[in-house]
Amino acid sequence: MIRAKCLIGAMAFAIAPISNTVQAQTAPPPVPLVVDTPMVHDPVMAFEDGKYYLYCTGHGITQMTSTDRHHWTIKPDGVLPGNKIPAWTRDSVPGFETHIWAPDVIKYGDKWYLTYSCSTFGKNTSAIGLLSNTSLANADGWKDEGCIVASKGERDNWNAIDPNIIIDKKGNPWMTWGSFWDGIQMIQLDRIMHVKRGAKPMTIAKRHAVGDINVEPNPTSQFAGTNAIEAPFIMQHGGYYYLFVSWDYCCRGSKSNYRVAVGRSKKVAGPYRDRNGKDMRQGGGTIVIEGDKQEFEAAGHCSAYSFADGDWFVCHGYSIPKNGVPLLIQKKITWTADGWPTLE
Repeated sequence: MIRAKCLIGAMAFAIAPISNTVQAQTAPPPVPLVVDTPMVHDPVMAFEDGKYYLYCTGHGITQMTSTDRHHWTIKPDGVLPGNKIPAWTRDSVPGFETHIWAPDVIKYGDKWYLTYSCSTFGKNTSAIGLLSNTSLANADGWKDEGCIVASKGERDNWNAIDPNIIIDKKGNPWMTWGSFWDGIQMIQLDRIMHVKRGAKPMTIAKRHAVGDINVEPNPTSQFAGTNAIEAPFIMQHGGYYYLFVSWDYCCRGSKSNYRVAVGRSKKVAGPYRDRNGKDMRQGGGTIVIEGDKQEFEAAGHCSAYSFADGDWFVCHGYSIPKNGVPLLIQKKITWTADGWPTLE
């Protein structure tokens, strides 16, 4: 078939009128890849007009779409192709290029907002960027809205990655973020999704209580310390805000020991307490998911949503059959009589 097409093209050229203009041939668009068990890291989702959108860590922010959350079509060039990544990201984070971490997506008012992380592994000179769009279907419509927060090594004892935005019961946006260092941070935003004037970060969760001696050494970074907590995500249910966090270590394939813990609060800014009443600022947290040692060695960096077919928990897991490759996990949430999430 390829030879036939080439031959037809040659014949057409032979009988075409002679022209001084040589028309450039454009390469055909890449064929979309459809998968049912996508390889993802740090997945988040949104729903608009009958279609689900998945965003996750990747070059330019990986994007996929689905009508059933089972068959996923991967957008070949991501949300931000290399030439569209804002220049300020590289100015703010030396060593950052195109690999964007841990996005989050939310609709507020009449706009969609996509937050994302710019960093380099094991360091806390990082920045959280913001994009806006009027529709998720407009894949080329994302507008750079600049930086929300940035951290700098030797200046800040927190790490500006892993953002999540939650809208409180009064309609005010808040952002949580954080990884290692002083743990999970929170700050109030204004109506255009930037830091509200006068607001300051507050710590709302840590991996260990102060003075805890049962602390695993950090095998991944000499700078980050042993406060192995990151990837906050807040979901509202039944009058509570539920703070999900990931404990311990990701990104080591089959050696990962990631897992997700949760606490809850009546107030968006906390304090968040686990099922036993322990404050998450003192190492509290009730385990939601961890590796089953059969299908997944470890699982973490979650998000959680109320879709038309129920409440769903989304994360990535390090596959044992696939030698530690991170795959998409989706599990339906059921709620106990006293209001705690469990996974089916």
